[in-house]
Amino acid sequence: MTEDLRSGEEARADRLVRIGLPPRNRPEALRKLVWVLPWLVFLASPVDDLSSGRHGTGATVAGWVGLTAFVGIYLSIVFRSMGRPFRGGIVAAAIAGEWTLAVVLAFSLGSHWLGLFVYVSVMCGVTFPLRVAYWTIPLTTAAMMLAGWHAHDMDDAWGLFLVVLLVGYSMTGVRQLVATTIELRKARARVAQLAANEERLRLARDLHDLLGHSLSLITLKSELAGRMLPDHPDKAAQQVSDIEQVSRQALVDVREAVTGYRRPRLAAELAGAQVALTAAAVTAEVPVDPDLTGVPEECEAALAWALREAITNVVRHSGASLCTVELLRRQTLDGPVLELTVEDNGSGGSGKGPGNGLTGLTERLEKTGGTLEAGRVKRGFRLVARVPLGSGLAVGSGA
Repeated sequence: MTEDLRSGEEARADRLVRIGLPPRNRPEALRKLVWVLPWLVFLASPVDDLSSGRHGTGATVAGWVGLTAFVGIYLSIVFRSMGRPFRGGIVAAAIAGEWTLAVVLAFSLGSHWLGLFVYVSVMCGVTFPLRVAYWTIPLTTAAMMLAGWHAHDMDDAWGLFLVVLLVGYSMTGVRQLVATTIELRKARARVAQLAANEERLRLARDLHDLLGHSLSLITLKSELAGRMLPDHPDKAAQQVSDIEQVSRQALVDVREAVTGYRRPRLAAELAGAQVALTAAAVTAEVPVDPDLTGVPEECEAALAWALREAITNVVRHSGASLCTVELLRRQTLDGPVLELTVEDNGSGGSGKGPGNGLTGLTERLEKTGGTLEAGRVKRGFRLVARVPLGSGLAVGSGA
């Protein structure tokens, strides 16, 4: 279930990252278009200016042609190139053309056209390398202020001053965020691959250590039994008996090793709980790097199963918005215990008694000498699982 939630989280993250990259298919193009179109609000003033009839026919036609060209260049550059590094002179020439159109239209037709500089600033922040964007954005802002001064309308110019300046720099931040997110995802994939490789190597080493000597001994004794069988059947029988004993011990060793591989680890379950709760939009308070020194493996595994069951119930059934996980060492009358508490603010379950999951957990904990308490509280549901610790262990917080 955690894997399903993680897959959903990955899909949502991928959609967000793809906003900052060129679209690969129609759904991505539509999502990007929805993201880009609201920024066209600053074109309302130029369109209103051309529609008002305050300019002559020639100026109006030139204005519409210039505005159409400006918007076409803007959409083609931003829509296709967002997230790509600056390459060649094509994008630079396009932005230079946009910058020139904005200056000419604003100086010729008045302060209603100052909003065009917002788009020039966006293009500088989206497409230029940072070292170039950091000086072209202020230059664009200065050109906008100069156009406002020329139009004798500094009020509009000052109103757009921070918009033009900050929107460009915010686009550089978006680009860096997208790039960083992509690098982090690549690094996480590499770490996962390295961890898988290390686990395979560890498994190979353990199997070699467990079975190498036993199989070599079985092979040797089988050869001896084969040679002894015609003349010394009693000695051959002894070798066969030794082979049986060695093979049984090897089987026991392999079963113990496999049990260890399958046993859940509490630290891993805590990390998985954080991921699962976050993916389900549940605010999570989960301990990081708990101290499990001296905790018997059976007890740790029992608590890990309890945590997995509790988080599954929170995500699937509770409808909670907050979940708190605590891991504490406590001193009781029966001795020191390790206590796991999972509490949420959800509906508290169906109220029809413990389900199969909680019943199974109770039996699993009882085998280790532990206990399970689960039930509704004033605002939600609480599960408390306890397992005994050795008498020599100190009591303290493990959260």
